[in-house]
This record gives sequence, structure tokens and C-alpha cells, in this order.
Amino acid sequence: MTPRKKTKATTVQILPLKIAEMKLRIVGDSPLICHAFDQKSEQQILDKQKGLTRVIEKKDPDECFRRSLYPIDEAKGIYGFPARGFKAAAVSACTFIEGVTKVETRGAFFVIPDYGDLVRIGGSKPRAVAHRVKIGMGTTDVRIRGQFDQWEATLRIQYDTGNATPDQIVNLFNRAGFSIGVGEWRPERGGAGINGRFHVELGKS
Repeated sequence: MTPRKKTKATTVQILPLKIAEMKLRIVGDSPLICHAFDQKSEQQILDKQKGLTRVIEKKDPDECFRRSLYPIDEAKGIYGFPARGFKAAAVSACTFIEGVTKVETRGAFFVIPDYGDLVRIGGSKPRAVAHRVKIGMGTTDVRIRGQFDQWEATLRIQYDTGNATPDQIVNLFNRAGFSIGVGEWRPERGGAGINGRFHVELGKS
């Protein structure tokens, strides 16, 4: 056996974690389309996996529209969007930034929800839109979803000052808004999707 070479002892210094917060006001540049995965849809998938037969229900357009949204207070017309969707967009934007990895970015900042896991969405009232979608084996279906034609949100960001600066976070979210987007039919999904794009509005956070 070849004897192992002796290596010099090294000292690793772990600096104290310093967390800061900032707010970003983002403004939609194209409509935001919601597609919430509700309890009813989840139950239908579970029934199918269990081999349970179910009666195919007639679609109620209004119900499909309401179920696609993320309500905060439906009676008052207040809706949100998952905070994780905004973070995912920013992490995915690292694809277009040389030298920055998704792994590093995931731990550098977090989007803090306003209500539950949602960030409040402001702007116009949502309206129902219908899209044709392929669901496999050449079958086409029509899905009805809620769309915000004009929208904005204020994101509360917690970040590690040792790994990110406020300017870097602003630039990252601007890239995310331009190239990735949030919601359905966004640029990240390919094709002609241009929905869910946004930009950071400076000085309005």
C-alpha cells in the first residue's frame, strides 16, 4: 500500500450569519394566469391511482375559474400567488447568469409569504380565460383559468448579506421577470408563452 501523504492542517472560518430584509415592488408586463392545484383535483388523481371509477362531471366554467385562483379573502376579492413561484423564477434566471449556480442562489434568499404561503396580488380583478391544452394520447381539453390583466405585488425578501446584495437581488428578479415569468403560459414553459412577465419598480417598494 502506498503511504498517504501528510497534508497541512487548515482552519475553516465560518462567519456569523447576517440576515437582512428588503421589499421589491414588481409590476406585471403581461397577464398573470393562475392554475391552483385544489383539493378536488388532488382527490381525482388519488382516485385514479387507486383504480376507482368516477363519473365524468360536466364542467362548470364559473367553478373552474374560481378553483384556479389562490384566494386570500374571496368575499372581498383579495387573491394571491404562491411565494415559492417568485423564488423559483429567480432561481431559474441563474441559467442566464455566468458563474452563478442555482444551488448557491436557493440558499441566498427567501420570499416571505403574506398570508399562508401566498403573496398578495393587486391590480385588476381576475377574469376567466379558456385555453386548449393537450392531455396525452393526442387528446385536447379546454381549461378555464383566472387571469389578472394588470397586476402587481410587493415581495418581502430575506437574504444573506454574505451571499447577496440588494442590487444583485433587484437585477436577479428583473432577469426572472423578463426571461422566466410566473404562472401559466410563461416564457419558461417554452412555445409562445409570454404571460407572467414582470419588472422591479424601483423607488416604490
